[in-house]
Amino acid sequence: MDTHDVSGGRPSGLPAHLAARILRPAPAPRSGALVVYWMRLAMRAHDNPALAVAQTAAATLGLPLLVYQGLDERGPYANDRHHTFILEGARDVAVELANAGVQYAFHLGRPGHRGPHLKTLAAQAALVVTDAAPVPFLRRWAAAVAQVAPLWMVDASCLVPLTASGEAPTRAFTFRDEHAALRRQALARDPFGPAPAPARSPAAPVPLPFAPLDLAGVDLAACVAECEIDHTVGPVPDTPGGTRAGRARWAAWRDRHLHAYHRKRNDAAVVSSTSRLSAYLHYGMLSPFEVAREANAAGHDGAQKFLDELLVWRELAWHWCHHTPDPEAFAALPDWAQDTLRAHAADPRAVRGWETLVRGRSGDPLWDLCQTSLLRHGELHNNVRMTWGKAIAGWTADPQAAIDTLVDLNHRFALDGRDPASYGGLLYSLGLFDRPFKPEAPVLGAVRTRSTTAHAERLDLGRLAARFERPRRHLPARVGVVGAGMAGLTCARTLHDHGLPVTVFDKGRGPGGRMATRRSDDAHFDHGAQYFTARDPHFLRFVQAWAADGHVAPWQGRFARWDKDRLVPDPPPTPRWVGVPRMSALTRHLARELDGRWGVQVRAVSRESGEWWLTDDAGGRHGPFDAVVVAIPAAQAAPLLGEAPALAAEAAAAKLIPNWTIMARFAAPLAFPFDGVRLGHDALGWIARQASKPGRPPTPAWVIQASPAWSATRLEADGAAVAEALLAAFRDLTGAPPPDRWIAHRWRYGFSGVQTGPAQRWDGDVRLGVCGDWLRQPRVQAAWQSGAALAGRMLADL
Repeated sequence: MDTHDVSGGRPSGLPAHLAARILRPAPAPRSGALVVYWMRLAMRAHDNPALAVAQTAAATLGLPLLVYQGLDERGPYANDRHHTFILEGARDVAVELANAGVQYAFHLGRPGHRGPHLKTLAAQAALVVTDAAPVPFLRRWAAAVAQVAPLWMVDASCLVPLTASGEAPTRAFTFRDEHAALRRQALARDPFGPAPAPARSPAAPVPLPFAPLDLAGVDLAACVAECEIDHTVGPVPDTPGGTRAGRARWAAWRDRHLHAYHRKRNDAAVVSSTSRLSAYLHYGMLSPFEVAREANAAGHDGAQKFLDELLVWRELAWHWCHHTPDPEAFAALPDWAQDTLRAHAADPRAVRGWETLVRGRSGDPLWDLCQTSLLRHGELHNNVRMTWGKAIAGWTADPQAAIDTLVDLNHRFALDGRDPASYGGLLYSLGLFDRPFKPEAPVLGAVRTRSTTAHAERLDLGRLAARFERPRRHLPARVGVVGAGMAGLTCARTLHDHGLPVTVFDKGRGPGGRMATRRSDDAHFDHGAQYFTARDPHFLRFVQAWAADGHVAPWQGRFARWDKDRLVPDPPPTPRWVGVPRMSALTRHLARELDGRWGVQVRAVSRESGEWWLTDDAGGRHGPFDAVVVAIPAAQAAPLLGEAPALAAEAAAAKLIPNWTIMARFAAPLAFPFDGVRLGHDALGWIARQASKPGRPPTPAWVIQASPAWSATRLEADGAAVAEALLAAFRDLTGAPPPDRWIAHRWRYGFSGVQTGPAQRWDGDVRLGVCGDWLRQPRVQAAWQSGAALAGRMLADL
């Protein structure tokens, strides 16, 4: 066999076709205890040139080989969908490598299981080998590893190696012609097999700095639920990860539909019009070499068109990304596209908010169907993806915002997102791999246009809707949610957006829970949650969207705290957000599309013949439901959880803290220098000037909340006596006169204690879930996290 020494001093014995796949620079190995293969976008033990290089290097150096794979919470757009697909694929990898006698260690980052373990292993390694992945975040991570150990990056994804192109290709036809010979050679080559094992006894397992995940024995959904990632994007049940699932999908489509691909591929309403392999190819669970060889063997017109998409258009994008430092930058577009888009940057646009686009609520029927397909099913037919992408240019503020939105929507939801081929498809919408067109159009200028209206006229939208809006499973689970505070509404809306029928029940006159507002004549009182902060990046993304749409705004008040015997200014380190024009505006926004049953107090939750029924205080029955969520304070939740004794016991034992609140209206504004003061001593816990919040009327209204300890000792006191004491303390602090009127409100379950552990509870055996801030800490953010986490956990089962 022809071999090639990559450079002087490096292990010889690499076949030339493997050596040609190693990207430069490729520093020489050093003295070390092992060779590490860092698996990224080539999740397979077969037909994997990166693994073959690592095996050959380890054998030549006489060192043990460890295959390491990590899944980090900090990856961009890390969510339940991507995590689940990767973990399912890792199970197949573990079996393949075990059968080959290769040590494999999978690390899942989550609370109690974090650390720079790859760097620790790299520091001990003579060499780290990884599969080439020319996307921004994986480049950054590779650069960090290269600071610790010699790193070889091997192209395991393209038949024409990334090393074969000297610059970024610009057009498909030139890329097709330039590499035709290499492509033919690759199609004729045998699979990349494992290197022969060294002629010695098997080495002892490499010691690890972490406990690897037992992929065969763990509940993957429970593992994903532990991770601090975006739980609002659920798994895709009919597209499981792994080589076995990928091969099964390919074999079925190859045998039944490949022959007609060239004729039917543009019919987005037909599931079988395309192979739907992109997610498996993205993560390398399916070998592109194997797929290409088998398609090439078919020989017919359908196979030839399929190979053109797989080997020209897909690999064109990979080679372009390889030579493009930042594929998400406006400067990555061709010069002519930059010029024309810049010239039309001031054209009028109907800008739509992020949340509107994410949820498929643009008002454009075709576009919204496309987004629904992404949101629910993690995929979008290539023919309509182009139309979907071009529309975004007219709904965002400028070309860079269009790119950012394209990347966000695709990478967040598409199972094939975060792939080099994704960038090729997304940026084609803005002129990449294309040429100028005349006459110029608004917004896009000389970039090729593709009207959603014109495209819709060529489609049967009814058939398309039947495919794109289809349930995630054959029979979508019916869900009843008890409680319409932030946790319950977040859970309900997430399930609703994934296509599950949801009904929400609350004893109040409307949604809100403790994000409540009391209106009294000309005064508005936020008498529950006073404000909220957003430190979780996943929650912050929604808060920013709500702010852009006018549902919330930062409270630019003058804040203080009581320090020993005086008030000191206390500017907040992060924005304090409030609903606009009242705190309850946010929960009303979240509930807008839900089936809400207000003024219904649920007294009992019972399970009959595998279905759930809710009974209200008037004896009315509601149901049946396949699953129930209880999202109310723990003491109220406990009696409803009898069908899940462990959940009931936990709720009954939860620590709850009462709170007395006074809503006071004065005749004139108070001459007090602060708008919000945290005290926490004696009677007073917090005071707030309502008119200082954005969107509120100028009425001199104040909310006065008692301290937790003071409230606890007066829980059953008369409201008038409580008001007298708190107003007296308020007068002593502020010099306020008696109010014109006041209202006392007792929050019997005002706050919860701080807990650690999961943000949600889910009994999958009976399909009963619990969420609420009492599971973590008394914060609006914690309530949102809990509702999102429960929705994600339920979507794994329902």
